[in-house]
Amino acid sequence: MWTLAEVRWAAAAVLWFAAAGVTRHAGAPAAVWWGLYLACYACGGWQPAVAGARALRERTLDVDLLMIVAALVAAGIGQVLDGALLIVIFATSGALEAVATHRTADSVRALLTIAPEQALRLRPDGGQELVDTADLRVGDVVLVRPGERIGADGEVTDGASEVDQATITGEPLPVARQPGDEVFAGTLNGTGMLRVRVTRPAAESVLARIVTLVEHASAAKARTQLFIEKVERRYSVGVVGATGVLFVVPLAFGAALQPTLLRAMTFMIVASPCAVVLATMPPLLSAIANAGRHGVLVKSAVVMEQLGQTGVVAFDKTGTLTEGTPYVAEIHPVRNGGLSADELLRLAAGAEHPSEHPLAAAVVAAARERGLSVPPAETFTSTPGRGVSAVVEGHRVQVGNPARMADLHPALCGSSAVEQVTAAVGAAQAAGRTVGVVVVDGVLAGVLALADRARPHAAAAVTALTTLTGRCPVLLTGDNSAAAGCLAAEIGIEEVFAGLLPDDKVTRVRGLQASGQRVLVVGDGVNDAPALAAADLGVAMGRGGSDLAVETADAVIVHDDLSTLPAVIDLSRRARRLVAANLVIAAGFITALVAWDLLGSLPLPLGVAGHEGSTVLVGLNGLRLLHSRAWRTGDHTDTTGTPPACGAMPVRRRQRPTSLDRHR
Repeated sequence: MWTLAEVRWAAAAVLWFAAAGVTRHAGAPAAVWWGLYLACYACGGWQPAVAGARALRERTLDVDLLMIVAALVAAGIGQVLDGALLIVIFATSGALEAVATHRTADSVRALLTIAPEQALRLRPDGGQELVDTADLRVGDVVLVRPGERIGADGEVTDGASEVDQATITGEPLPVARQPGDEVFAGTLNGTGMLRVRVTRPAAESVLARIVTLVEHASAAKARTQLFIEKVERRYSVGVVGATGVLFVVPLAFGAALQPTLLRAMTFMIVASPCAVVLATMPPLLSAIANAGRHGVLVKSAVVMEQLGQTGVVAFDKTGTLTEGTPYVAEIHPVRNGGLSADELLRLAAGAEHPSEHPLAAAVVAAARERGLSVPPAETFTSTPGRGVSAVVEGHRVQVGNPARMADLHPALCGSSAVEQVTAAVGAAQAAGRTVGVVVVDGVLAGVLALADRARPHAAAAVTALTTLTGRCPVLLTGDNSAAAGCLAAEIGIEEVFAGLLPDDKVTRVRGLQASGQRVLVVGDGVNDAPALAAADLGVAMGRGGSDLAVETADAVIVHDDLSTLPAVIDLSRRARRLVAANLVIAAGFITALVAWDLLGSLPLPLGVAGHEGSTVLVGLNGLRLLHSRAWRTGDHTDTTGTPPACGAMPVRRRQRPTSLDRHR
């Protein structure tokens, strides 16, 4: 942070401002604290002054330059404290914007380190060579060993393994990869050995496209401005022009210089937008502070203002609406198979205990939650894409992919057991669950169905957001249609787009924007970052979110509590209403004081008092949102009319041609 010039100059301005205030109240000579205030002017004001001068060369006038002029005029008539305060406000704002931009750029660049720098390429003569992944060409074959990251997008030609593709697709569990399946650069290979034929050069990989999408979306997203900044140019030109007229015209008609200059300077002071600036910032900053106390980090006042204009919310699935970790949802022992549900789970947990697979951890956790002892396993083996096998309490126990059923002898299993297991597997897969078939001593014993648990407040958040925005949220996910549809039905979302790669999510976001909606995207992973950048607003899950998603997003839900999302949108709307009220108050004071100065004879001390009084008034009014009562997590009032029911939304799903089968 301290490497940024904007931060260093803003910090210096704040220190000089504080030193000046201390020495002034300590009774130091005026020359001392005046010198310190002028140092504050120099440190915090030179960059806006240079920027304003450049704008003048381009025949434009912005409010930053007007603030510098107003600060200098204030110092010229003895109100050096007021001018220094303006300088500090603008310098600090510029520093915060520079920090946010720099950190986002760093996170985007760091994403490239996910892919390995080198890969083991197989030569036509059967030899091997270690090469830079950037030098890989389409058609090259690389060897990916267990535990390594895949160096390029490609197609598996030989071997079987499970690949963690969460960084690309957001899927909660590793997926089985075998010959003919597609794999992506930067994803993590499991326990098997893979040979992969490169199908895309490094510069065109899905991971590289994520980086490009984030950079382009961030650059293409127009700089959002606060309401008052949208009229800054006209206001600045008007004030400067009016001040010049008020000074030059009376002189042309023979007026005395000193009273004319005093009137013009008084006009500049009372017309300066100090109260207008404070009319905008305190409500928004108070809302930011209140949201922060309740676990939502809003990165700027601009973001807080824009949150209240959200028209539709688009959610990622895994890690956002769900917890991202599997659990055992159903246990189906074969009837008349001799094992109860607890016994089936206990044996399966014993076989899975040595495994490091997420499904194994879920099975072991389920057994312990039921208070079952997990027996030790002997002669443990694991076959990538198939499952595990071990001897548990004298029984050969196998747990894994339903494809294991094809290896069993029908006469040993019995037709009834096969029918029961087939029915249980079909029902579980139709509900989007991951299935593990348990075989004991070569006989089908039952089925374990695992699922990703929805977050506790997901359904309530969907309902509240529908009420606030007038439209039910949509689901954008890289997971398969069955799992996405099951979750959507559970929490009340029916507009589902499944099987999306990162660039597909961006396309969907832009489609929503094209319909005139202000889109807010909520996500947690690297694969969500392009959509977060392309959306009007992006919100990241903080606890389990990737660094890139957190840095790309405009706001972060620190504790992953989805109930805070509608609460912060509601808070933003009330902040906007308070800003509007403050602008009316500020405009009323400015109008009254300007009219007095133009039509009468406004004493300078009285003009300064009125100007500062209006500034204090709107500032205190804006602080009301600091109170804990301003944060409401339920009963959000709909301001757009009666919202449509979620069930009225069409269901649309898109599935990638690439297989994303999650079964082991």
